[in-house]
Amino acid sequence: MGIRTVIRKKQPCYGKKEPYVISDNHLNRDFHVSKPNKKWVTDMTYLIFNGQKLYLSAIKDLSNNEIVADHISRRNDIKLVIDTLKKAIKNEMSMDSSYIVIKDSNIHPLIQQRAKKYNIKASMSRKGNGLDNACMEHFFLHFKAECFNLYSFRTAEEVKEAVHQSIRFYNHHRFQKKLHNLSPYEYRTQAA
Repeated sequence: MGIRTVIRKKQPCYGKKEPYVISDNHLNRDFHVSKPNKKWVTDMTYLIFNGQKLYLSAIKDLSNNEIVADHISRRNDIKLVIDTLKKAIKNEMSMDSSYIVIKDSNIHPLIQQRAKKYNIKASMSRKGNGLDNACMEHFFLHFKAECFNLYSFRTAEEVKEAVHQSIRFYNHHRFQKKLHNLSPYEYRTQAA
């Protein structure tokens, strides 16, 4: 039947890093939320293919695990993060005193400005503390194991299409135990 298992590789541990915090830890690993757009997590990952590299930035809503925005760029820079945040704000305008977890060791002033404009509080703890952003890390691990690492891509357009299809499948069709065996989209629709 062509069925095979995919085993994720263990991620390397880089040890403890010096604490460096410029934003309070508002979320404090409290990942539970009942209303949409109250707690978001964000991160970025790299996608290496055919001797090239792209960067994927995504924002996830913790109320239903839905990816509310994603953006791909050839550069890992502040513009990538801001473009992703802009998409999320445009897609989800019903925000009210939300939190967003920024994993980076510092938050760029432009991100702080944009977040403040929309009443979003940046939340982070010490540098190198992956548990504070475990929800987003978990999504990227599954994404790479189930989509990206299974195929060989030749062009950036192929990668972008695969990312788009994978996130669409994740949001609309992949049921989750936490969501009572509904997809993130079905869970949000049912809650509304």
